[in-house]
This record gives sequence, structure tokens and C-alpha cells, in this order.
Amino acid sequence: GWREAVAAAAGALQAGGLVAVPTDTVYGVACLAQDSAAVRSIYSLKGRNGAKPLAICLGDVERLYRYCHVNVPDQLLRDLLPGPVTLVLQRSEELNKDLNPFTSLVGVRIPNHPFMRDLARACSGPLALTSANISSQGSTLTVSEFQDLWPQLSLIVDGGPTGDIQSPECRLGSTVVDLSVSGKFSIIRPGCALAPTVEILKQKYGLLPESS
Repeated sequence: GWREAVAAAAGALQAGGLVAVPTDTVYGVACLAQDSAAVRSIYSLKGRNGAKPLAICLGDVERLYRYCHVNVPDQLLRDLLPGPVTLVLQRSEELNKDLNPFTSLVGVRIPNHPFMRDLARACSGPLALTSANISSQGSTLTVSEFQDLWPQLSLIVDGGPTGDIQSPECRLGSTVVDLSVSGKFSIIRPGCALAPTVEILKQKYGLLPESS
């Protein structure tokens, strides 16, 4: 069951490992965000440019306040999270300095997926989360699609297909929106939830799109 999988994944993460996980969008690879060596491992696993930031993943909106400076209403966070959205906010001093040291911002994910939320709650700090693929290759919806990464992972949690394998939309990943400027928002990546996200930000909260 989930409980054993959560315990095994949390143990692998605490030991500094990288764990492949199902989310509400695509498969991800997670490590402890506060573990600098594990963060370096994730970059080498993906062959990722060191200037591309990693998102953090939490289990609950309440925990977000510890790692971010929030300048939007709490209800706005709860209208979008948990869900297939990454909110970019000012990072707080609590966050590991070695995680995205080149930016004062951090993207936050609370996937609408029971396993991911339980796993995030089982770990003391935030998880660093990125998609389970080699950088610049397509995102993955099943564990067999990222077999080339298996040898470097401590654990792979197979949650079945995370979306319709035939549908290109399912591979878009989360919608990434920057909320770091008060009263404004800017879309960094359209992702799979663009229209409902923009509607909430504009209609309900009156935020203005930042001209790119």
C-alpha cells in the first residue's frame, strides 16, 4: 500500500537519495531540498544546466510560509494549491542557500496527489522536485519512459500512468506563475492548467498580467 511506499521513499530521501515519484501531472524526481549533495545529484542525473531552478514540493499550504515570503491572500494560495500549478514567490532565509543560489525566487508545488502530499509530510523539510527526464527531452507519464535514469535512482515509486499517454496536453507539466510582484502575475510556463489559473488570478483576485 501507499504507507509502505511513503515510508520507503522517505527513508531513501533522508539517506540522501533520489526518488522517482508520480505527481498530478508528470513523473518527477525528488530529493531533500535542504541536502546540498542530493541537489547536486539531481542536476547531474538530468544533465541539467545549473542555472535552471528546481521547484520545492510541500504537503500543505501552511508550510509554504516557512520557505517563502507571501504577498498574496492565503485564500489565493488555497484556490490554486494543491493542484497542477507551480507558484513562484520570494524565497525565505530558511531555504537551503545551495538550492537555486542564483535567484531570490523559488517555485512551490503542492501536487494534488495523495502519495506526494503524504511523502512531503513525512519529510522534515521541503522536497526539491523536477521532472523525471533528461533535460530538454519530453516529460514522462509512466516509469518505463525514463528507464535511462533508473540506475541513478535510489527508489522508483510506480503509481501507474499519471495521465493519458496519447494526449500531448498531459505532458505539459504544471502551469508556472510568478506571484513575486504584488498585485501582478506573469506566466513563466503555460503548462496544463493555464486557463483556470489565469481566470482565478484575474477575475477573483484582480491581479494584472505583467507585460513581458
